[in-house]
Amino acid sequence: MTFQSQLETALQNVLGEMEIPPALLSKVGVTAAKDLQFGDYQTNAAMMLAKVLKKNPRELAQELIDKIELGDLAELSIAGPGFINFKLSAEAFGTQLLALAKDDRCGVPTTEAKKTYLIDFSSPNVAKPMHVGHIRSTIIGDSLSRISRFLGHEVITDNHIGDWGTQFGMVIWAWKGDLNESALQEAPLQELLRLYRLASNASKEDETIKNACRQELVKLQAGDEENTAIWERAVELSKQGLQAIYTRLDVSFDHWLGESAYNEQLGSTVEGLLESGIAKESEGAVCVFSGGTSEKKKDPFIKSDPDTKEFVDFPMIIKKSDGAFNYATTDLATLAYRRENWNPDHVLYVVDHRQGEHFQQLFDIAGRLDYPAGLHHVAFGTICGKDGKPLKTRAGDLPQLEDVLDEAVEAAQRVIAEKSHLENEEEKAALAENIGLASVKFTELSHNRMSDYNFDLDKMVALEGDTAPYLMYSYVRPQSIFRKLENEFVLPDAVTFTEAQEIHLARMLSRFGEILPNVLDDYRPNVLTTYLLELARAFHSFFEACPVLKSAGEVQTSRLALCYTTAKTLKQGLSLLGIAAPEKM
Repeated sequence: MTFQSQLETALQNVLGEMEIPPALLSKVGVTAAKDLQFGDYQTNAAMMLAKVLKKNPRELAQELIDKIELGDLAELSIAGPGFINFKLSAEAFGTQLLALAKDDRCGVPTTEAKKTYLIDFSSPNVAKPMHVGHIRSTIIGDSLSRISRFLGHEVITDNHIGDWGTQFGMVIWAWKGDLNESALQEAPLQELLRLYRLASNASKEDETIKNACRQELVKLQAGDEENTAIWERAVELSKQGLQAIYTRLDVSFDHWLGESAYNEQLGSTVEGLLESGIAKESEGAVCVFSGGTSEKKKDPFIKSDPDTKEFVDFPMIIKKSDGAFNYATTDLATLAYRRENWNPDHVLYVVDHRQGEHFQQLFDIAGRLDYPAGLHHVAFGTICGKDGKPLKTRAGDLPQLEDVLDEAVEAAQRVIAEKSHLENEEEKAALAENIGLASVKFTELSHNRMSDYNFDLDKMVALEGDTAPYLMYSYVRPQSIFRKLENEFVLPDAVTFTEAQEIHLARMLSRFGEILPNVLDDYRPNVLTTYLLELARAFHSFFEACPVLKSAGEVQTSRLALCYTTAKTLKQGLSLLGIAAPEKM
């Protein structure tokens, strides 16, 4: 049980005896103190409730302090206009530290409000290699999946790949005329990309070829056997190429239900929306217009004309005038499928912020269809180069993800060559791979997901600063202590803390279980990365001020218990980010 929950329970027991409206009572809580000189936790309950109870806030605070029963857990005091501060005892930190050390979950409680989360992330287009733009969705989605599962929720992950659409008309046309079979076997994604670019460039120069590509797509959509066979092989080979990247990143999915999985439902989806009156025909197309229930400024189906400043319709097209469907139609069919088969409580779309308008419209339509799940667009910003501009190659293309990962590993190799104590070349290579990939992941997850950030490999792999290698080293350092012990460490029955650095490290360790659930408040993995960095800094301050191996007796066992629990918590926290903690560096 976390300190926060213990304090909140004690506070609620007292408030429950007072005449307080339940809605107001539910808002009262205990938070970690921002300034530790006043205590470890605080509550503004007295100020929140003084008016309804017709009492002076400080007098009410004193009344609460007199009634709250905490034993030796904490001392209580009043600050300012009525804040109640809780200062935990050193004995309380010692008891909690041993409980954390023995807990496989490092003090993180399993949620009592279990929900089903459907997390839609990564979602690359097949027949093309993944590029740097896929980093954010893939890594954020994977971390949210890991954290949600660890907290006790049911999680379903779906890689909604783009395996249908106009690019396949081009790929099939080029496949028939210029396929390099050996290249396809050796590097399928690169060969498929070459075919796509060949057709795309040729289409721009020759209208006849452009029409030929369209005809190949029409034949595919009509079920032509030859084109279907080419498409199926292209998709399968693409999945193999994509899976190689996911395996390297240690990312997995429960399902790979791409756009093609819903082809047969697209027609009925449109018909159903027409019959319900949500959609209607307009200029030969089928569209969804405003439902008229939102203010025009907030309505996703209405826009302000930049010239006239008047509001105009901005409908979602779900069937084009030529009879073709689009990804909006597919997303609506996907919603229905997920409801029928999984009935999730929450659906997270981990997708670029530039798709915001699309998801606003999609969620609006889902509301009109009484879709029961909470739908969330987990948006994110842009990865930039050192110059602050969107990251691109010299040719103006987005760098391929595999190349980015290779470059990160090469940067890690340079650091290892300079600073690592490892002598075995295989161990060095494995460490470089680990650090390189971890640096990419941690850099991504340590930023607020809506922020743009600069991709600077040298900074990302550095041992100093807010980096993955710094956290990895913070794990390796206590592990090296245990390797130097003559006997295997056994947790003691009791620990004693007297130094400020010992108490602060114990304090930080006790907050893991309080902080981790907050990640899901707004789907922000950076809440976890910030905590891990603060924990690492607390450990290094402790390590510098409090000798471990040079101490003896109860002091040493207490400090070893701190080292043990720190390493355990860091390893668990890093794993929730998809990062493996190395035993040696």
